[in-house]
Amino acid sequence: MSRYAAFVFFVSFGVVSHLSHGIEVKVMNKDKLCLYANLTLNFSVTYEVADNKTKMVSFELPASASSNDSKCDNTSSILMLKFPDGHSWSANFSLKDKSYQADAITFVYNLNDSKVFPGSSSNETVTVTTKPDITDVGVNTCYSCKSEDTLIASPRASMTLSDVLIQAFVINGTKSENLTTCAADKPVTPTPTHVTNATTVVPATNATTAAPPTTPTPTLPTPTVGNYSIKHDANSSACLLANFGLRIGFTQNKKYQEVNFDPPTEVSGSCGVDSSELILTSNNITVSLSFYNDTKKFRLHEVNVTISTSSGIYHPYPLRNDLQLSRFGAEFPACRPAGVFAQSGSNLSLWEAAVGSSYMCNKEQNSTITGLLSLYTFSLRVQPFGVKNGLYSTAHECSLDDPSILIPIIVGAALAGLILIVVIAYVIAEECLTDEESYLVPIAVGVALLVLILIVLLAYFIGRKRSMASGYHFLVPIAVGVALSFLIILVLISYLIGRRKSRT
Repeated sequence: MSRYAAFVFFVSFGVVSHLSHGIEVKVMNKDKLCLYANLTLNFSVTYEVADNKTKMVSFELPASASSNDSKCDNTSSILMLKFPDGHSWSANFSLKDKSYQADAITFVYNLNDSKVFPGSSSNETVTVTTKPDITDVGVNTCYSCKSEDTLIASPRASMTLSDVLIQAFVINGTKSENLTTCAADKPVTPTPTHVTNATTVVPATNATTAAPPTTPTPTLPTPTVGNYSIKHDANSSACLLANFGLRIGFTQNKKYQEVNFDPPTEVSGSCGVDSSELILTSNNITVSLSFYNDTKKFRLHEVNVTISTSSGIYHPYPLRNDLQLSRFGAEFPACRPAGVFAQSGSNLSLWEAAVGSSYMCNKEQNSTITGLLSLYTFSLRVQPFGVKNGLYSTAHECSLDDPSILIPIIVGAALAGLILIVVIAYVIAEECLTDEESYLVPIAVGVALLVLILIVLLAYFIGRKRSMASGYHFLVPIAVGVALSFLIILVLISYLIGRRKSRT
């Protein structure tokens, strides 16, 4: 077998606020370039920690990766990238006739690596394999895909490739400048409206056929409400409670879509003092909700959503556990076309409520997670901390459910009406009442003031109690301030009336 030498050059560049690592690999055969690759690679793995809990980590291909075990010959090539502590990533290519394809991508990760997987309860080395959608690449072209392509290799491991440029079989030692572009990078061309010209002998006429009517997007039914809970162990009561119906809106390949997330659902997650996590898997959708506790309030801090839009996963080995069986619905290898949507949003401040209480929003609520991902919740109630006896605590209602925002409006309208009544009474008194009857004006003003004070006090206590949960409690002092201003105006009017009448 020929001896191969590999020369690796690493390039680092910033994207928005985080650092990604691109790797350029040149594999040589007899001093000639036989395989070229330049790509960015990120990994996401969910693993088990103590107390039957799970944790998710994301990491990038490190700059210390080595390509020394990469190989290539006339009909097959292997791009092998190894990095410290027993991890590796590889892609197998095959050449047939005038095109080549990627047959499999394999990711090997070592759960015993405490730097990458802190607190892991397992020390095994896991191997997962998937089949990418890299096919029919011209033999003298490079496969190019700048778009992100997320490959789900197992229910717990995924890989995201981007800025990919690969030529698995280089001819005459020179990398080709010709490209085979992936479907995600190709622009979407709108379907043109067809115009037909129909001509008779006399007279000539132009008849244009109307464009076929656009089929309206079917309206999705309201999603089924699921009831979910997490326990520390089988013998304990629930430490996290959630029930909601969920619709996911996402944009993939510049096309917006919506899909309902319906039970039955596989539920997992963890409960902690400062953070809790709820992971839901249903058919081809996985949703991870991470909550944060700052001792006074909790909030939804991070959301991860993965949707296999048209894909299945290739397995060269039987699926070995119930988690895999439920995810893919098969016990033996399967192969389906690729198409995965994956988005995550962090540093969120959604579903906020006081620790020891629950958050509730019965009406439809739209939460924008990223520019490509939105969540629509129905009949939502969640309590990720401080659950006692497996039951929800007092609910803090969202602003959509809480009518307390109407209280300042009602108070303002009542104040305006009272002021109008007092002004009208003053004008009438000036014109119609005799000196002997003028004493009625201060009495009327006094009664109006008393009614106004009662309204203000009632609105204050009701508004304070009802609006604390919705975040609109700041409106209460505003309403009270406005009411007091009107009170002062009424007192001045009363004073002027009394002063004028007393002089007469």
